[in-house]
Amino acid sequence: MSLALVHSRARAGVKAPAVRIEVFLSGGLPHTQIVGLPAAAVRESRDRVRAALICARFEFPQRRITINLAPADLPKEGGRFDLAIMSTSDPKRTSTRYTELARGTKLHKQEPLAIH
Repeated sequence: MSLALVHSRARAGVKAPAVRIEVFLSGGLPHTQIVGLPAAAVRESRDRVRAALICARFEFPQRRITINLAPADLPKEGGRFDLAIMSTSDPKRTSTRYTELARGTKLHKQEPLAIH
């Protein structure tokens, strides 16, 4: 059993509230479940992530995978969590650089707009 944690951001209007992606791998029949009020596009990310890992010749873990997107009361939508889910799908394989990208801080950080 293993647990991986990555921080990301959701979109709520003009705000970007913090979201924790917690991935728990355990024994049992292979199955992937996403919990934490995901929209349909987020639930489909399990298939996109699996396909991307296989195409990149990584091994997709054949275990029971539970992905929690916290906080549970915040609606999550879109494909913005795919990289974070992918980076935590196998904690033994995750590198520091991969995790930094998945945090979203370096990918989504922008300078404030200057209004003249």
